Amino acid sequence: MAQPGAPVSNNMTASIISIFFFWPLAIPAIMNASKVNERLAVGDYNGAQTASEESKKWSKLAFIIGGVLYVLCCAGYLLFFVILASASTV
Repeated sequence: MAQPGAPVSNNMTASIISIFFFWPLAIPAIMNASKVNERLAVGDYNGAQTASEESKKWSKLAFIIGGVLYVLCCAGYLLFFVILASASTV
């Protein structure tokens, strides 16, 4: 856990960027990122570290799931156009 006075990253940038990948998981990431500075202000360093870790977890999940969905979507479009092209040459 974080020591008092140690900097704790709120991961807000990653949380906001994750909106463009998979927004349902970006919401808890942003909510946890916003709690970090509040908890540091009242001296709750362990709570700030926990919120930071949760924010990072949700952001990573949004990046992974969103990336997989984008790849699957592109593969689906490619397959559609290949089938369309092969059907139109017959």
